[in-house]
Amino acid sequence: MKLDISKVVNGCRLGSIRHLGKNADQVLDVPGCILYTRSGAAPHLTQETLETIEKMPAVTQVTLSTLAEHQEVLEDYKAGAASFLGVPNSVLYCSLHDPASPFPTGFMTNKTVSVWGSGGRIEMTPSKFMALQEAVKPDWFQSMADGDTSGQHTSWKRVRKSVDRTIVFLDECLKLQKESPNLKNAQVFGVVEGADDLEERVRSAQETAKRPVAGFVLDGFQKHTMSKELRSKLISAVMAELPDDKPRLVQGIGRPDDVLDCVEAGVDLFESFFPYQVTERGCALSFNYSYQIDPETEVLRKNNAVNDEVTGERCTEDLEGQMTSFEMDLKDKRYCDDFTPLLHDCSCYCCRNHTRAYIHHLLITNELLSGVLLMIHNFHHYFGFFRSLRQALQDGHLDKLKQHLVGHRCLDPQKT
Repeated sequence: MKLDISKVVNGCRLGSIRHLGKNADQVLDVPGCILYTRSGAAPHLTQETLETIEKMPAVTQVTLSTLAEHQEVLEDYKAGAASFLGVPNSVLYCSLHDPASPFPTGFMTNKTVSVWGSGGRIEMTPSKFMALQEAVKPDWFQSMADGDTSGQHTSWKRVRKSVDRTIVFLDECLKLQKESPNLKNAQVFGVVEGADDLEERVRSAQETAKRPVAGFVLDGFQKHTMSKELRSKLISAVMAELPDDKPRLVQGIGRPDDVLDCVEAGVDLFESFFPYQVTERGCALSFNYSYQIDPETEVLRKNNAVNDEVTGERCTEDLEGQMTSFEMDLKDKRYCDDFTPLLHDCSCYCCRNHTRAYIHHLLITNELLSGVLLMIHNFHHYFGFFRSLRQALQDGHLDKLKQHLVGHRCLDPQKT
């Protein structure tokens, strides 16, 4: 794996991660995202349907929280999770927790971390953690970490202990990896902890950067327990301590405006769980990420915005688990006779073949097809956003992209 940075624009890193996969022939462009899965499968989609989506990410995320209870099966299978899941050519990144599923807190110890599968809590020591990685055989994997410090009243002593534990876990994982022939080609990503404490964040980044890791995972930013200003300050401080030639992945950041903030701070990679969350709400991503709009498309976009405002489209506050201003709620009854596509300028299968009224009908009748069509659209739109982001960086038009992104967020008539 090799990270090539071709351009840095106001802190934003543009480039690609090369030599991925068994044949070292796959490439992941940055800034970019990895494919979110649940138990190794894209939510609502078969592998054949998933492959119809344009420009799929080269790296697929699997989580130990969904694979840990199948360890014996994977050990007996011997060929690794990619082959077991029917995607033998995929580049797998194995994370500890599912970014779309909150997990109970208070179960970390000096010697173990806990993950939650469908059967309940599974406690893992470093040796068990690495044995599971040997069964999964990922291309990348996140080291063990104590990230249980996201509460608003976490003490400085607890935060410091989480950093100390995470460093010890990383050392033990690196030692066990060196002794494992099955993981000799796997890339370990060290985890940067520290909650909202600037000093501990910097210390965690410095200590992690001293270890022979292939990349870095920024943990603890996925909860809505800190302001954007504080998050940007912490991420910028961490980036100053990390080497430039290794990728940086942030966990739990998915909203487009948050993605842009993190990219400007120097983050390279994101998880694509946000489209899944939008789909589960019965919503479709509808934000504008194009900064090169032709006149006809611009007229359609403005007409849609006016119609939405007149009919009373509402966007709730951007709180965790609620609808955001980057999506439309297709369950709303005003879409029952709207025979336009979800987005006029979208080329996904759903928008080319179906209408808002049809998706609304599927949702209110609880048809499973609604999840399939919305997931296709939301993945397609989200991956398109990252392509546009990279192109904007290449062309020097990041400010213009940000203006279009903010300008297309729908209005709440209650606040006007």
